Amino acid sequence: MIPRILFCILVICTGCNANETREEKPPPAAAVIAAPHEYSCPECHQLALDNLHAGIICTDCHGGSGQAASKEAGHDKLVRQPAHPRQLAGTCGACHQAQADSTARSLHFTLQKEVNAVRRAFGAGEDLASLAAIPQHEDITSALDLVDDLLRRRCLRCHVYFRGDDYAETWHATGCAACHMEFAQGKAVSHAFIKSPPDDQCLHCHYGNFVGADYAGRFEHDYHWDYRTPYTATGEPPRPYGVEFHQLAPDVHHQAGLACIDCHNGAELMGDQGTTVTCAACHGWQPGDPLPLDNLAEENGSLLLTCRLSGKTLKVPPLRHPAHATYRNQADCAVCHAQWSFTDEGTHLFRLDTDDFEPWAALYVQGSSEVEKQLTTSLYGDDSYDYVFMSDKITGELYTGLWLQGYELRRWEFPIVCRDEQGVLHICRPLLDLHLTFVNENSELVFDALAPDRAPAMGLVPYTPHTIGKAGAFFKNRLKENLELLKEPLNMEKDQQTDPQP
Repeated sequence: MIPRILFCILVICTGCNANETREEKPPPAAAVIAAPHEYSCPECHQLALDNLHAGIICTDCHGGSGQAASKEAGHDKLVRQPAHPRQLAGTCGACHQAQADSTARSLHFTLQKEVNAVRRAFGAGEDLASLAAIPQHEDITSALDLVDDLLRRRCLRCHVYFRGDDYAETWHATGCAACHMEFAQGKAVSHAFIKSPPDDQCLHCHYGNFVGADYAGRFEHDYHWDYRTPYTATGEPPRPYGVEFHQLAPDVHHQAGLACIDCHNGAELMGDQGTTVTCAACHGWQPGDPLPLDNLAEENGSLLLTCRLSGKTLKVPPLRHPAHATYRNQADCAVCHAQWSFTDEGTHLFRLDTDDFEPWAALYVQGSSEVEKQLTTSLYGDDSYDYVFMSDKITGELYTGLWLQGYELRRWEFPIVCRDEQGVLHICRPLLDLHLTFVNENSELVFDALAPDRAPAMGLVPYTPHTIGKAGAFFKNRLKENLELLKEPLNMEKDQQTDPQP
């Protein structure tokens, strides 16, 4: 009994002593109740607006909640792309209504010339007001159905409805922000809006063999891996625009320091009148004539241009050579002054609804990140997709079928000269030399090399190459040979209106 009594006494005494000397310990961490806290946008998003928008709070454009108990609550009803055309009226348009309204009707925004030129060539009877009006088709039953699918899913990757391909310099914002929010290396440089976009902004869309890239002297390589040189010891060279390019002679205006917006101002790009400044408007200007651009000024009978980005002032050289007076009504300026031009002959476009990609192994680089990922995954990866698909570039929805592309010939050194409907000589390119093929999910050939039935001869369309330079010693060869040989205008359909000017 004694040990048991001693044990009880020890326990009792020890307990009493502990209660007298022990400090209070905090409860376990799990029992601590967090103090109420509200999260604001800047706590997670360390972004600064430009001075003109500094008074705007995040939720004015993006919705959501600026003070919330959690990220999820703060992002409720968040608008991720407030400048997108679907949101434009209530965001940018709330303060810039006139500009938003005119921009939404501009050719730069709607791309109606390009869209309607292709659709008319394949039988469309009416023009569309905008690329957003291109019909969607569940079943492809006609050539025009196939063209509509081609436009929505392959061609229209560079416009304000879509954020661009997943390459370092083709990613951009949407709507107004596509031009006015600066991107580089696949992400936004800042959240500050820029009034005057630099050329790099333009090139997020105007890359590849389209007007804009030529201004910087770039000509895209062919897609086949035998032509995509040079090879490097560390593998493929960088492809910031999806495909490598040859560096040719830049436009003389580019060499002088003019940015795209020095000639293509806001009135043209965001206006709904479709006005475009011409070479003769500046270089043929005479004292007393109206000034064709708002960054031009007269000084002692000469025309001076102030570059919008650099502030540099340049004298506009007037026309002096007698050839200008002789041929000005017979030939466009570029016929003599284009140093080179885009000449992609025989553009073949294939819609495949099966994953038979073996014939395309050497052509996995396609200028489309969607196409490239599916080809490389299926051909060289350890996994494969359940079905082939491609997104609608206007809605973002995924649909069965993948559009692939190839060319018969890609050249630049021999510009093609042809006549427009008024008989004037122009540099032309075979933009409508298109051939469409469709293989359905049952590997059945539905259409094979379908060509337009209402396109000009050889698919040639007048355009303005931005590769201007000195005419050189042989300019008369381009003029005389073509003035003598091309006696008839292009064989254009009577119901076609105006040629597209990409």
